[in-house]
Amino acid sequence: MAKKPAERPNVSKDELLQYYRDMLLIRRFEEKAGQLYGMGLIGGFCHLYIGQEAVVVGLEAAAKEGDKRVTSYRDHGHMLACGMDPKGVMAELTGRIGGYSKGKGGSMHMFSKEKHFYGGHGIVGAQVPLGAGLAFADKYLGNDNVTFTYFGDGAANQGQVYETYNMAELWALPVIFVIENNGYAMGTSVKRSTKSTTYFGRGIAYGIPGEQVDGMDVLAVKAAGEKAVAHCRAGNGPYILEMMTYRYRGHSMSDPAKYRTREEVEKMRSEKDAIEHVRDLLLQAGLASDEELKAIDKDIKAIVNESAEFAKDSPEPPLEELWTDIYA
Repeated sequence: MAKKPAERPNVSKDELLQYYRDMLLIRRFEEKAGQLYGMGLIGGFCHLYIGQEAVVVGLEAAAKEGDKRVTSYRDHGHMLACGMDPKGVMAELTGRIGGYSKGKGGSMHMFSKEKHFYGGHGIVGAQVPLGAGLAFADKYLGNDNVTFTYFGDGAANQGQVYETYNMAELWALPVIFVIENNGYAMGTSVKRSTKSTTYFGRGIAYGIPGEQVDGMDVLAVKAAGEKAVAHCRAGNGPYILEMMTYRYRGHSMSDPAKYRTREEVEKMRSEKDAIEHVRDLLLQAGLASDEELKAIDKDIKAIVNESAEFAKDSPEPPLEELWTDIYA
């Protein structure tokens, strides 16, 4: 199927190239993580972000220094997008001392106070009230920071989400609830798990405005993010963004994804891929050449390979690390 010509974007060449680079870094990093998992170098759970890159890259483009983010277990993309070091992320995935949690947290439990990243969380929906708490701290301190609280369509059915909605609106907290709706909660399609036509619409009951966004278009995500951020910074309380996105891989590395057809995945890849969309914009608007984009890909692969080598070379944590960073 031939793609329709991309319109010349109302965005600078440098911005577009940055989005392309940021999304490609996440894509290549996740592909490498999948390889290391297959080699037995990553243990436990591993949930890849491949396909959903535009969501976090677009929203980070709308953020400023001091804004916070908290998310669920599909979190490597969020770490990279907020500027965490790929070497430290990969080392943590492989359980090495050079990782962000000294190899003790793994995929779901690494943090960066410096980058205001407050973790991926394994308990479904648990990060939502935590995100409201982070936003409460900023309101209490009297600054204009916002918190991006990410969760999926599966978590959107959790009761604590709605308790948090109520409290966040009641206290006018500067929190953006980002629902990454990839269509499948583990293996259950949205159509089988809810009668609601939208997830953002559930906020109406609490007085929270929101909208549904094409989460496969980084420019649409950034525009919606700027609107939500302005709403929160002005002291108007929370906002809900329902990002319509899609993951190409299974729920986790152990998921064969038999609940959907190969044709469905290929259709999304060929017609809606976020990275290819930006690539088309750059090429068709004459903002970059194929050679320039290949050079970027080469640079990104080098960064990712370096992170994998760093992880392999970093030693496992010594036994005495069992007794550090714990509450007594």
